[in-house]
Amino acid sequence: MSNRTNPEVDAWFEAEERTSSDAMQSARRIILDSDTRVTETIKWSTPTFVYKGNILSFTPTKTGVGLMFHRGAEIPGDHPLMTGEGKLVRTMRFSGVDETEESSDDIRRAVVAWCDWRDATD
Repeated sequence: MSNRTNPEVDAWFEAEERTSSDAMQSARRIILDSDTRVTETIKWSTPTFVYKGNILSFTPTKTGVGLMFHRGAEIPGDHPLMTGEGKLVRTMRFSGVDETEESSDDIRRAVVAWCDWRDATD
């Protein structure tokens, strides 16, 4: 796990008894290890990852992890695992740790693309 974890998020995981905790911890590690610009916090009662705005938040699932990219439609590049037809929000959903790990490159690409895009728009 990244050494940039937030104790507030650690406490959230300790307080929550979710069957999907392992998948969420896997996603958390992938996201934080994707880019050193990314930090984490708790917003909307869930872990949220930020860099010059909200990148993504966890969304509830029974056994896996959902990643809601707040402005996913605007992230440059091709992100085939992102789904959604709304104006901005896109999601990625994984059924468990194995699927999350298998999709790590796609998660990383989306996170890095966000960070690069936000730096370019400053």
